[in-house]
Amino acid sequence: MAKHKAREEFTLRDRIHEIIFEADTPLGKLFDVVLLIAILVSILCVILESVSGIESRFGAELRVLEWIITILFTFEYILRIYAVSRPWQYIFSFYGLIDFLSLIPTYLSLFLHGTHYLAVLRSLRLLRIFRIFKLARYLGESAELIDALRRSRIKITVFLGTVVTLSLIIGSVMYVVEGPENGFTSIPIGIYWAIVTLTTVGYGDITPVTQFGKTLASIVMLLGYGIIAVPTGIVTSELTAAQKEKKVNTIACPSCGQEGHESDAEYCKYCGDPLH
Repeated sequence: MAKHKAREEFTLRDRIHEIIFEADTPLGKLFDVVLLIAILVSILCVILESVSGIESRFGAELRVLEWIITILFTFEYILRIYAVSRPWQYIFSFYGLIDFLSLIPTYLSLFLHGTHYLAVLRSLRLLRIFRIFKLARYLGESAELIDALRRSRIKITVFLGTVVTLSLIIGSVMYVVEGPENGFTSIPIGIYWAIVTLTTVGYGDITPVTQFGKTLASIVMLLGYGIIAVPTGIVTSELTAAQKEKKVNTIACPSCGQEGHESDAEYCKYCGDPLH
């Protein structure tokens, strides 16, 4: 009796997993399409509520609709955790974190006014559209890009550290050269100016007045153009090194819910469990 009950539970979990995580079955595709529509409606509600004229007339209705969708998303999130045999793998996966973060803003609005506008984070859930419509080629391209960014993280960290150091030095020098009388009232203000100038944003709220300050600013501006190209070059080189084509399917691992496996893969590359 217990064995039969356990088999029923496994079958139910397997069926839920098939509907929620897979897009190759009619029910699975229908579920995902309905989910995408709900996400779009939710985002539209948040956007419309920020318009004062619409909020004054339909604010209550929009909030009710937003709460209904949030409760449905909460139930869906719980089902996703139940449907995988390794819940923590899903919870801390990319999509798992996105699913969780998309729920938090509405519940936080009970304590902090205005946080429900952050529900636009749900737009990240629209990334599932590639899987739903079997655009496996896009999954492969996105996997390559993510891998390139992951391999570049040490170089980019060193680069950012160098930029921060330059900003600190340049900001301090500008504070000494220009001084409070020219708007550089402190070293943090000087660092702010250095960051704005290095990134070629150039707000213009603080500008050097002295000749030496203008000369230094010109050097920083030219340096900024070179700095912008560095992270692009780092990521591009990693993408070039990963030109080997990988065919990716839309199968989600029944244990951890991760996607992006190669078409001939038999085991999950994240948790090692069988994919079928």
